Amino acid sequence: MRRRAPDRMARLGWLAGAAMMFCQAAPALADGTGQTVWVSGAYSFSDELGGFRITGAGGDGTVDNPFVITQEVNSASPVTMVIRALLPFRPFDYSGKFPNGFTHFRIVVLNNSGLGWLECEFELQEILNKPSVFGDGLSFDQRRTDGGTISSDSFATWNRDFEPYDKLLFTGGTVDPLATASFSFLVTDFTPKRTFYLVFDPRIPFS
Repeated sequence: MRRRAPDRMARLGWLAGAAMMFCQAAPALADGTGQTVWVSGAYSFSDELGGFRITGAGGDGTVDNPFVITQEVNSASPVTMVIRALLPFRPFDYSGKFPNGFTHFRIVVLNNSGLGWLECEFELQEILNKPSVFGDGLSFDQRRTDGGTISSDSFATWNRDFEPYDKLLFTGGTVDPLATASFSFLVTDFTPKRTFYLVFDPRIPFS
């Protein structure tokens, strides 16, 4: 008896499943750059712009399973992570399988700069090297004033700016050379783009 070939919908279902399996694996080498792209959940995380090294990525960006990105920073200059959505956005899907504009992060940073850090600042950008303004929808959860999603194990206080930048500054602590610090926050984007940028800027004592 002749076997029926799988129909088009079955093939598409299989491809979607394979894509989801790929999105749970990490890392994969970036093309020809020598850098590494880490894939977790429905996003990729890249250190392709230089100045630091991503050493791990996990989670799916949900409140119960945030993205945990470990990185090593080798200077006291700002460094930029490139974050890309790998699947179509589903605004009301909170499964962690698709981007939805609400992404929980925990960033764990190793200070390999040889200098102590007195403050650490994060900045969001939709366009590289261009400030993210209030109206673009991208922010450190600008709808909430209590900051219940923001914390650090190394800094006691924090402050957010939404205009003309989207910045989150941690103060009231230090990160010694070869020590690590972790930072937790929620990134929201009500007009989500496929690619956005997270700038990390450690602050050193003035000489």
